[in-house]
Amino acid sequence: MEDKYQLNTVDEIVDAYADLLFRIALQYTGIRQEAEDIVQETFLAMLKKLPFESMLHAKRWLIKVTINKCKDYFKSARRKNLPLDEKMNATYVENHEDLEELNRLDPLDRSIIYLFYYEGYSTKEIASMVGKTRNAVNIRLCRARETLKELLQEGDDYEG
Repeated sequence: MEDKYQLNTVDEIVDAYADLLFRIALQYTGIRQEAEDIVQETFLAMLKKLPFESMLHAKRWLIKVTINKCKDYFKSARRKNLPLDEKMNATYVENHEDLEELNRLDPLDRSIIYLFYYEGYSTKEIASMVGKTRNAVNIRLCRARETLKELLQEGDDYEG
């Protein structure tokens, strides 16, 4: 059982969650290099936090820190000083080229959708990770679904 597994090394945590954290950071920033930096900052913060009670505890903590670091990125001067070509590509979300409508959603909404549908977290768990109430996450999830549905219908109308 994942909860009972005690972590022994930093390598185990990095191997288990680096890809997940990168995907979350990339969905927020849309820029591969920035996502990589955020994941690296998250793992550096983890070194101060060790040890974790379980893999599940580590995973939740890492997701929450990654999301917070993504929010910090949007407030930072680092983002404001991006070269123009990177700013223009900042809405690109890797692995969803076939569904560019996702790119038009708010970064937090994209992350909520990702955590809910792809990682299988409950809205209560997501609320804890993103620093919102469960009700706020439910509302954002519902609105994001509606927005995505409308955007997909627009795309179908445009192509047809």
